[in-house]
Amino acid sequence: MKKSFKIEVDCANCANLVEEEVKNVKGVKSVSVVFMTQKMKIEFDDDADPEAVMKEVIKVAKKVEQDFEVIS
Repeated sequence: MKKSFKIEVDCANCANLVEEEVKNVKGVKSVSVVFMTQKMKIEFDDDADPEAVMKEVIKVAKKVEQDFEVIS
C-alpha cells in the first residue's frame, strides 16, 4: 500500500535526514520526502499495519527534526 502525507519540515537537509531514518523503520518498503512540496510518500510492506508504522515513522522523524509534523 502506498500513501502520501502532507508534512512540515524546515529545510532540504532535514528532509533528507528524515528520509534516511524512515527508510529503516520496520514496515516501510520505500519512502520519499520532498522538501519543496512538503510531502512524504511511503510504501508500506504488504503485512504491515500502516497506523502502527506511521507512529514509529513520526517518532523517528522527530528525533532527526524536532519540528517535523504530519499535517494530513
